[in-house]
Amino acid sequence: MLEELHIEHFAIIEQLSLRFQPGLNVVTGETGAGKSIIIDAVSAVLGARAAPEWIRAGSSQALVEAIFTLPPFLAKEIDQVLAAEGLEGETGTLLLSRELRRTGRNIARVNGRAVALDIVRQIGQKLLDIHGQGDHVTLLRAKEQINLLDHFAGLDAERTQMGQWVRQIEAIRRQRRLWQQQQRQRAQNIDLLTYQINEIHSAYLQEGEEGALLLERQRLAHAEQILSGLQASRTALTGAEEECPGANDLLGEAAHQLSRLGNLDPELAALAEQAELLAEQIHDLNVSLLDYAEQIEYNPERLGEVEERLSLLYSLKRKYGDSIAEIIAFGEAATAKLETLQNVNAEIDHLREEEEALVAKIGQLGLAMSQRRREAGKALAAQVEAELAALRMADTCFAVRVEQQERESGLPVGAKRYAFDETGFDKVTFMVAVNRGEPLYPLTRVASGGETARLMLALKTVLSHADAIPTLIFDEIDVGIGGRVGSVVGQKLWHIARDHQVLCVTHLPQLAVFGDAHWRVQKIEQDGRTITAVVRLDAEERLTEIAAMLGSGSQASVHNAREMLTAATGWKEQFLGSV
Repeated sequence: MLEELHIEHFAIIEQLSLRFQPGLNVVTGETGAGKSIIIDAVSAVLGARAAPEWIRAGSSQALVEAIFTLPPFLAKEIDQVLAAEGLEGETGTLLLSRELRRTGRNIARVNGRAVALDIVRQIGQKLLDIHGQGDHVTLLRAKEQINLLDHFAGLDAERTQMGQWVRQIEAIRRQRRLWQQQQRQRAQNIDLLTYQINEIHSAYLQEGEEGALLLERQRLAHAEQILSGLQASRTALTGAEEECPGANDLLGEAAHQLSRLGNLDPELAALAEQAELLAEQIHDLNVSLLDYAEQIEYNPERLGEVEERLSLLYSLKRKYGDSIAEIIAFGEAATAKLETLQNVNAEIDHLREEEEALVAKIGQLGLAMSQRRREAGKALAAQVEAELAALRMADTCFAVRVEQQERESGLPVGAKRYAFDETGFDKVTFMVAVNRGEPLYPLTRVASGGETARLMLALKTVLSHADAIPTLIFDEIDVGIGGRVGSVVGQKLWHIARDHQVLCVTHLPQLAVFGDAHWRVQKIEQDGRTITAVVRLDAEERLTEIAAMLGSGSQASVHNAREMLTAATGWKEQFLGSV
């Protein structure tokens, strides 16, 4: 509920702090005293468009602050909104403020932190409704009418389930559309990946083969030169003819001579051993050269094969990596991607099956909700018309229209397709004919202020248990209402105030006597300027105010005021006793 309201430099209000009470708060005062200015201040703090005249003359800015205490169900809902914006505060309490500046830069704050005005409006719609002069009227919003009807019909659980299923089917359809839009690209990717994988796999790559092929190509390309060099090397080691010995024979002769001399000098014996070792190494070298020469052949056909294989490797490296290891890794990654893309078709089929199952569930639940809404709409209409009769609008007809809109892209239900959202298939409209015999029109098209006010009151009375908004403000709801009806209106407002905090600006004493708290607004002069002052009246002050509202402060008026207050108190006690 609205616990405290603080206003500074707003219109003719210099500074004002009010602590409202639970139940029915009535606000009275002479015309022009500033009653509606207080309502304007509440509108401003809830995000209404700022009017330049709201800033008090001579001031650079105006300030409005409102403290709300929240019931648990609403605290949880608003905490979620605040958390999404990083505006967490004390759970169960909410501080809204609005600074209006002549420079045109207005600042809205939630729990002391500046926010966009849309956030304030979003929160404000959950906290308070203003009926009457303002346009902050929840019941006139088409979306809210279906919400109120569903609360009245007890469809909260079904609405929750419907919302979950609709969000699921919308997510499935988004995913399917995305995949279907990408179908051509996906087919192209599958073809490309298949080609790449086949090209890599058909090459039968082996790590390290490139180096071996390069060496083989080197040998094959220079086979004649290598063989010629090998032959010359072996000739140098073994000799060409007997009369032309090679290094091996000469070194063997040297080792023989040194061995003979080794008996004469130990050092020569050591040199003889060294010569023999060298001779053995030369022999081994000659054998190695012979073995190598046997591997070398001039084979142009094999050279072509090696060149072709190296060309293939170079081609694969240009496409897939700088080494054979990278090419193999690319092929493995491409295989994984191909499997994923090929699985998309299976996933699309799975999503289609999920969608069909959800369509059946939503269709069945939606039809059941439509039936419940039509039944509840009839009951709501009958109760509202009964309330309107008590409010001297017995000729008014009220109805709840529940209809569906066919749409090609909608959800199939039987042979038709209906538009749908998280509320189901239905569009709910409150319909009114204020004069018997006239056609029904949507509630939003009712023009008369007094008729609209009483229609709002009748609806609020019937829907008071279904409406979750904790605070309701009725600004001069008594316009065009006489004293006898005013008493009925007071009873209705007091009844609504059992489930809500109600603030009512009124000129009717017959209505004011039902207040649980009574506030008087008056203009006073201070330091040569007119300002608005508001005081909460005690019992005697209230008696005086009611008498003044009756037209005078005479003893007769005081007597009448006392009787009206006593009668209102008696009616309240009788009502509470019957509950």
